[in-house]
Amino acid sequence: MKFYNLYSFFKGAALLSGVVLFPLSCMAQKKGHEIEYWLTKGDESVRLQLQPQSKFINYSGDFQNIEIDDTQKFQYVDGFGYTLTGGSVEVINRLSPSKRKALLHELFSKDNNSISISYLRLSIGASDLDGEVFSYDDLPEGQTDPSLSKFSLSKDRALISMLKEILQINPAVKIIAAPWSPPVWMKDNGKSKGGSLKPEFYGVYADYFVKYIKGMKKEGITIDAITPQNEPLHPGNNPSLYMASDQQRDFIKGYLGPAFKANKVNTKIVVYDHNCNKPEYALDILKDPDAYQYIDGSAFHLYEGEISALSTVHKAFPKKNLYFTEQWTGAKGTFNEDLNWHTKNVIIGSMRNWSKIALEWNLANDPEYKPHTDGGCTECKGAITISDSENFTRNVSYYIIAHASKFVPAGSQRIASTQKGNLSTAAFKTPAGKIVLIVQNDNKSDENFNVVYNGKNKTTVTIPGNSAATYIFK
Repeated sequence: MKFYNLYSFFKGAALLSGVVLFPLSCMAQKKGHEIEYWLTKGDESVRLQLQPQSKFINYSGDFQNIEIDDTQKFQYVDGFGYTLTGGSVEVINRLSPSKRKALLHELFSKDNNSISISYLRLSIGASDLDGEVFSYDDLPEGQTDPSLSKFSLSKDRALISMLKEILQINPAVKIIAAPWSPPVWMKDNGKSKGGSLKPEFYGVYADYFVKYIKGMKKEGITIDAITPQNEPLHPGNNPSLYMASDQQRDFIKGYLGPAFKANKVNTKIVVYDHNCNKPEYALDILKDPDAYQYIDGSAFHLYEGEISALSTVHKAFPKKNLYFTEQWTGAKGTFNEDLNWHTKNVIIGSMRNWSKIALEWNLANDPEYKPHTDGGCTECKGAITISDSENFTRNVSYYIIAHASKFVPAGSQRIASTQKGNLSTAAFKTPAGKIVLIVQNDNKSDENFNVVYNGKNKTTVTIPGNSAATYIFK
């Protein structure tokens, strides 16, 4: 296990301990070179390490071409990141002040020695990776609060404090938020797990969202988008809620959308927020013109189905946005399997299928995959494992996201890139005019290929077997 050690930088050297390396030899060669190349190997021998650079020379006609065409433009990117759960906040706050500050800067700063996370997901109330179940209006059994007079964000005070610190490091970080459950007094089973929202509380629940967004705004935190329910077809989690597509449609068009409009709330409404095997959920809602007017887009996870479901929705409703909001790495997964599957599907796959964001699941937890609620996920592995007050470990989802977040800032635009055989690719043009190519090699063996940019600039490169690489053309 590799632990974090803070040390003084010398002549451009960056994070040590075999994780994020900026070799001095590569830095010395940088001037005059046209391709910057970062690599993570599935065998963990190289993790987000800068490789010797290349020019557009040494082209070989014997290898397959990966062609990049920046005249073919697709969606703009809002960012890459994780869910900042209450549990993540709890364990990060166990670090000593110096280690905590260093970690937050490594994650969110835009400097050369960070991975520059640009997008976060929050739970509205508790998720299953909080230490306890709560909402913002919990009452004794049998009581209700239709006026929401007892609404309070106090249970999220530590999360709000950390968000303020993150936004000081990077004010441009965007946020999407989703509830796992409304207050139990609004539900037909009176429990945090399962059940459905009572129709008589649709209007009250819409006001609950407004109070949350305005309350966070008073704290200096802008909620860019919300989904009405996390995983609405999975009522077996704790907390959770079952919300069929017709229920979500009626809630949006009759209550949530009008409440946002009446209160001048600009937060986007994004539907579904569940697996790719049910694109018809989003399609059914978007087909309703009264709901359509309030909806920015739809959100997906990939625990079931195929990532191409996003393109299915895009083709039907091309003016609506797509969001990829969650995928977990688990206790039983291997670095190699997770690095390659997630890079291929979550990062490259979601981007090639019109998503504006790609988010992995939990940002941080402890070595026992805690905190979590009673009945919450017991095997969800964070991007970071906090071991004690002085040490943390970077896990596979750190590198999955870093291969995109570090090099593809918000405002970048996806451009055309071909992919052949074992190689999956996604290409982007950044606001600064750089070209970024993310490649994943599904083969166990090395793959040689030619990068062909706009049909003329060519070079031959090699990506090791079962690896993820990011190439930056300046």
